[in-house]
Amino acid sequence: MFSMRLADLAKQLNAQLQGDGDLVITGIASMHSALPGQITFFSNSAYQAQLSACQASAVVLTEADLPCCRSAALVVKNPYLTYAYMAQLMDTTPLPAQEVASSAVISPTATLGKDFCIGANSVIEAGAVLGDNVVIGPGCFIGKCARIGAGTRLWANVTIYHEVEIGQNCLIQSGAVIGSDGFGYANERGKWIKIPQLGTVIIGDRVEIGACTTIDRGALDNTLIGNGVIIDNQCQIAHNVVIGDNTAIAGGVIMAGSLKIGCYCQIGGASVMNGHITIADKVVVTGMGMVMRPITEPGVYSSGIPLQPNKVWRKTTALVMNIDELSKRLKAVERKVEKDDSR
Repeated sequence: MFSMRLADLAKQLNAQLQGDGDLVITGIASMHSALPGQITFFSNSAYQAQLSACQASAVVLTEADLPCCRSAALVVKNPYLTYAYMAQLMDTTPLPAQEVASSAVISPTATLGKDFCIGANSVIEAGAVLGDNVVIGPGCFIGKCARIGAGTRLWANVTIYHEVEIGQNCLIQSGAVIGSDGFGYANERGKWIKIPQLGTVIIGDRVEIGACTTIDRGALDNTLIGNGVIIDNQCQIAHNVVIGDNTAIAGGVIMAGSLKIGCYCQIGGASVMNGHITIADKVVVTGMGMVMRPITEPGVYSSGIPLQPNKVWRKTTALVMNIDELSKRLKAVERKVEKDDSR
């Protein structure tokens, strides 16, 4: 169980202490559910009423919000960021594996670093390379000549195909599949002819990949995921996609082949992105965006029609379906006005 004096926690977080530093903090909770002994954070003025009623022993907040606080406080510039660091300090998540299980199958030609763990029924194939402190959860498959960097952790039932390269200090959640075949076929008189996918997937350092996400290997060149990229659950990354450093991708996003996304982008959940286009750095696509053309400038981009009552939506759809006809009529009116004005 976590336990730390508030003064020691303030030092760890580089926060300014206000109040009794000898208070013992045993956990972290949201403002509405926090109890004595716990700490919470305040980062949204809309919840100011909750702050005055909060039962937490301490609150992380900014100096501007300190007058509204009735408990001990840790004063910081960014409470939400500090919450992230607090959560790391208090995290009790176990490692995916604690030892090398007797049921693990490890090729004698695999190269293993120091202090690694491999869970039950995992398979490490010939020529695979695992760095120091790698943790492989139960039921994982590491294909031939795959490389996994130091400090990387795989949860249960992750599949890493042959020759895939994963950097250092990555985290891959259960059920992810990396290096599966891209969707490549040629058509011969109605018959689909499979194109073997001869590239691989190369993943940088500090990358996190969500549960049941699939990243396909390249057809000829490689699929590339930059450093610091975070990808949520159930995403589809097709062959030859390139994702720049520190880009964030929310759940359910689908990316078609040969898409190139810049650095520091944010892609909202359930978005669909066309292949063979390029997205500039620092682009934000809001949820359920449909990206069909290149985006050349940073900024926030959206598409789609927000939810409406069905009767209203039917009228909206009818108008959308008639846009071409309305456009033609408008142009005809404009031409007539221009003609009348020229007389």
